Amino acid sequence: MADKILINGRIWTGDTARPWAEAAAVRDGRIAAVGATADIRSLAGPATEVLDSGGGLVLPGFIDSHVHFVNGGFSAAGVQLRGARSRAELVRRIAAKAGSLPKGEWILNGEWDHQLFDPIELPRRDWIDAATPDHPVCVNRLDEHMVLANSLALKLAGVTKATPVPPGGEIVKDAATGEPTGILKDAAMDLVMSLIPDPSPAQTRRAVEAAMAAAAEKGITSVHDVSGEAGFPIYQDLLREGKLRTRISFYLPLTAAPSVLAFGLKPAFGNDRLKFMGLKGFSDGSLGSATAYFFEPYADDPRTSGLLHGQMFPEGIMERRVLAADKAGLQVALHAIGDRANALVLDIFEKTAAAGGPRDRRFRIEHAQHLRPEDAARFGRLRVIASVQPYHLIDDGRWAEKKIGAARVRMAYPYKSLLDAGATLAFGSDWPVAPMDPVMGIYAAVTRRTLDGKNPDGWGPGQKIPLEEAIKGYTSNAAFAEFAERDKGLIAPGRLADFVVLDRDLFRIPAEEILEAGVRMTIVGGEAVFRRGIV
Repeated sequence: MADKILINGRIWTGDTARPWAEAAAVRDGRIAAVGATADIRSLAGPATEVLDSGGGLVLPGFIDSHVHFVNGGFSAAGVQLRGARSRAELVRRIAAKAGSLPKGEWILNGEWDHQLFDPIELPRRDWIDAATPDHPVCVNRLDEHMVLANSLALKLAGVTKATPVPPGGEIVKDAATGEPTGILKDAAMDLVMSLIPDPSPAQTRRAVEAAMAAAAEKGITSVHDVSGEAGFPIYQDLLREGKLRTRISFYLPLTAAPSVLAFGLKPAFGNDRLKFMGLKGFSDGSLGSATAYFFEPYADDPRTSGLLHGQMFPEGIMERRVLAADKAGLQVALHAIGDRANALVLDIFEKTAAAGGPRDRRFRIEHAQHLRPEDAARFGRLRVIASVQPYHLIDDGRWAEKKIGAARVRMAYPYKSLLDAGATLAFGSDWPVAPMDPVMGIYAAVTRRTLDGKNPDGWGPGQKIPLEEAIKGYTSNAAFAEFAERDKGLIAPGRLADFVVLDRDLFRIPAEEILEAGVRMTIVGGEAVFRRGIV
């Protein structure tokens, strides 16, 4: 007999052999049967729980392939600067936060976006100093590749105009005085961030619990957490207590490779709720911070072509780290945004595979935002997974051409080109850099309509992908990216009983209406962890 049955929905299984069904049966946390309602009801006994889909569209549980899970939970408690559209608004929000905190407490997080300001300009410490004399401030841009620090934070860190610039970073300075403006990019952020007190275990647990609740509300049943080790002790506690409601596959920093190799950790160590997958590193920065690494200079600042990340120094160390990780059988995921950074990472992956011989590696490039056509083809040939975040394209599409010119934006977020090359597209959010919302991501990949409404036919419309491919990005492809295709990503017998129920059928509405769809129910291992409007 089934423990539970899921009925009254239109089920898209993701299984090409049987793409549609009416109901599903669950036993011991896994799918026991999928089929017609009458057949599934016959598997129910007196104690079987009935999960009513309310007539909604049922999909495999969404998998977010790139999320800073703990950071996202903490961001909810920090100052909220996302959406601030002016200097005055940014200052007002920071001042209000300062007024709510005890003296000496840091003001953190933020997710500000100077591209929303008119005129567009980077914020400065002198904007906020008067409002924050007693609070160190270190608030990040939404891409997490630059921060704004106030004068107190710079003083505590000993940052002056004479401070050496760390490799892979930048201390932005006033053109007239040479003094730091308060903006620190990439590796230079650590000059201040290293001073921020570590959160307590209780604070971290609250952040994880908030993150799990946010994931459930958006239909997310699994995440690939690239936060590093910060949440791992809490994840273990929640797992022991039976309270880990989100399945977590976590990646440790590539810089931790010596410790990981010494312990002999292997991919997929753990269980279906919590497992270690591999190592994640950085090759460059971000487009919005002008630290994404390109072959040609930025169109709006010809003085720079971006920056290699500090993890790329000294020269050759990244290749040595990847070789060592690969030799140990670990999966490697590297952040690359600019076209030159992507080319360099592909080179490293190609050399590593040649040195190590044939193996199912599933190397990942995180973001893969800007590519040369020949490098899009290399993703397919080298079987490198493109772990991408569709929301970024409808956000960056508002201003990207100003930064890199019309020629390069033709291969910006080139999802269709990557699919045509045979690459696997695994979708994620990059939360808290962007909203953790797969429905919004599907909408972005299918329509490519920018957030400002200025591209109703799509920004780079030739790179739109079909709805089914977009859903696969959050389901079967994402499962493949974590070596879990036998457990997740499909609604089929034997798979984990993870489902999301939407309140409208994405396959039966115009693409521009996808964004209006909401989550009715999220089910993990047969247990409903979120319900809206369903009793």
